[in-house]
Amino acid sequence: MYSKGDGVPKDTAKSFEWFQKAANLGHAEAQFFLGVIYAKGDGIPKDSAKAIEWFQKAATQGHAEAQFFLGVIYTYGEGVSKNAAKAIEWYQKAAIQGHTEAQYNLGWMYSNGEGVPKDVTKTFEWFQKAAAQQHAEAQYNLGIMYRDSESIPKDLAKAIEWLQKAAAQQHAEAQYNLGLMYRDGEGVPKDATKAIEWFQKAANQGHAKAQFVLNM
Repeated sequence: MYSKGDGVPKDTAKSFEWFQKAANLGHAEAQFFLGVIYAKGDGIPKDSAKAIEWFQKAATQGHAEAQFFLGVIYTYGEGVSKNAAKAIEWYQKAAIQGHTEAQYNLGWMYSNGEGVPKDVTKTFEWFQKAAAQQHAEAQYNLGIMYRDSESIPKDLAKAIEWLQKAAAQQHAEAQYNLGLMYRDGEGVPKDATKAIEWFQKAANQGHAKAQFVLNM
């Protein structure tokens, strides 16, 4: 309540004090929020080491968001040396709890061989899980895999389906690719009107290739 000023004047110092008390008693959510406060320097000096310490305390209690944050920290080396293997470890813990961003990041790391050998099957598996939870980038990647990958059975109907789901969430690259597929009749009957419609949606978001195609 003190952190948001909910029913009381906002008071960062008191908010920190109560989070600290709860965190010291082992409250995982409080430990996570302390980590966030230290990571952002919200009302206190920024301290990456303490942020990681509190995230780890929460994460070891199964706090999915803290586990995801640790994955990000180790992916990008924020206050620690980059460590893709540790990033994978923490993403995995969060992902099996249904954390959408962790599922997507795992798919990305298996796709790029970051910290693990490249594995198309696992890439596909984790993108599917994230896409089922409405993750637009995962939906886009699934669509492209169904259209272009040589490692899974090609399925243009499913490619269209997933690209449409991403496009409906304003994913510009998905909108552009739908435009291409309607223009070329790939998986759908050729339809210049729909192609232009999707190119226009992407172009309106600043997608350079869509803007170029519309000017051809």
